[in-house]
Parts: sequence; structure tokens; C-alpha cells
Amino acid sequence: MRSNKLKINNRPKHIYEDNSIYFFSVRTLDKQWFLRPDEYKQLLLDKIKDKKKKYNFNLLAYVILNNHYHLLVKVGISKNIAKFIGEINGSSAKAINDLDCVIDRKIWWSYYDHIIRNEKDFYKHLNYIHQNPIKHGLSKNLSCRFSSYDSWCRKRGKEYMDDSFEKYPIVDFMIFNDEL
Repeated sequence: MRSNKLKINNRPKHIYEDNSIYFFSVRTLDKQWFLRPDEYKQLLLDKIKDKKKKYNFNLLAYVILNNHYHLLVKVGISKNIAKFIGEINGSSAKAINDLDCVIDRKIWWSYYDHIIRNEKDFYKHLNYIHQNPIKHGLSKNLSCRFSSYDSWCRKRGKEYMDDSFEKYPIVDFMIFNDEL
């Protein structure tokens, strides 16, 4: 007997292009706040840094919030993207579940990726990442413990960052989170 249920694919299509910069948006299952306390955010950041070394990816920017994270990554071999995200999510879920004394709980839902197309696209995503803690009420300013904003200020200067926000204002990226 045939099922009348529609098959719904909730996974976004992924396009792979070697030697490209990607924006990633990754959220938790049902947007639950699995990344609290801050120890869990640090654990995730450590996993991200470990996996970027393993895959020889260049982590350009990041932000980690209570129920999602965003990355801006220069990817060499694009066929490794799914493994990269999968290993970050798998190893962080295992570690968080171990700390919470929970067995096999699913933490991560899916991820969205976007290939950066040009300078304007790069800076809009960079600025989106850095303003995200303010957007979600976790910070009153751009300086946030689990964001690369302070690192960018140290490397390029606060004036450079202010100029990038002025030159490349943030657009509403809510569609990304809705697609996940």
C-alpha cells in the first residue's frame, strides 16, 4: 500500500566550490539552548578550531550563541564541508551530552551554507556575524566573548571595523535561520 504522506526535504541544497569562502549558519534542534552555560560555547569553539586545522580550512570569523553558530570559512577542498560541519556537530554533541549525563541526545538540526560572491557579500556576512549577539540580546555591544569581533579589531583596528559597518550595512538575514 502506498503512503499518502508527502516527502518533505528540509535540508537546503549545498553547492561545492573549491578555494572559496563560505558562510555557515548552524542551529540546534528546535532552537533549544543547548549551548548554555558558556563552558559549552567554549567547548564548541575548541571543536571548531580543531576541525579547521584537520581540514586545513581558514576560520575568518565566528559567533557562537545559545542555540546556533555562524562561521565564515575559507575552504580549500569543498567536498570536505559536510564532514567538517558533521565532525564539529558530532564531537560537540557527544561532549555536551557527556557533561549533561545524557545518552545519544540529538543537539544539532542542520546547516545552511552560502558561497561568498564578492567583497560586498563578504563584509555583509562578516558584519552580520559580529552583530549577531546584539541582535539576540546576548550583548549590548559588538565585543562578545564568543565572537571574532575583538580579534578583527586587534588585527585591523576598530576604525576599520566601524568603516566596514558603515560601508556594508547589515541586511536582514532571517531567511537563513528560517531555511534551517
